Amino acid sequence: QVRLVESGGGLVQAGGSLRLSCAASGRTFTTYHMGWFRQAPGKEREFAAAINWSGTIRYADSVKGRFTISRDNAKNTVYLQMDSLNPEDTAVYYCAATYRTTGYVSTSPRSYDYWGQGTQVTVSS
Repeated sequence: QVRLVESGGGLVQAGGSLRLSCAASGRTFTTYHMGWFRQAPGKEREFAAAINWSGTIRYADSVKGRFTISRDNAKNTVYLQMDSLNPEDTAVYYCAATYRTTGYVSTSPRSYDYWGQGTQVTVSS
């Protein structure tokens, strides 16, 4: 069982930055792939970024070059640095985790077993 707690959301002007954090419980954090997803009002949950236990990373095209995912295994924490934010990035951001023995990094929400409660990110124009 993994418990995930996100923090770092808030209100920011277009062009600004935010860093989201996701603290994970449990002693096997290093065996989990970690992902960030987001959901805007009236839209489906969509993939933003993910990282596996060896540091392989995938990004959605919409955030590539602006967002950076990283993990600190010593702190059981995954981060999402978001730069050059625009109003289209406004959403609830969710941290997700899945136990995997292979290195393939999935972008599908269905592949992730554990979810945080979400943190709101609002970007004003």
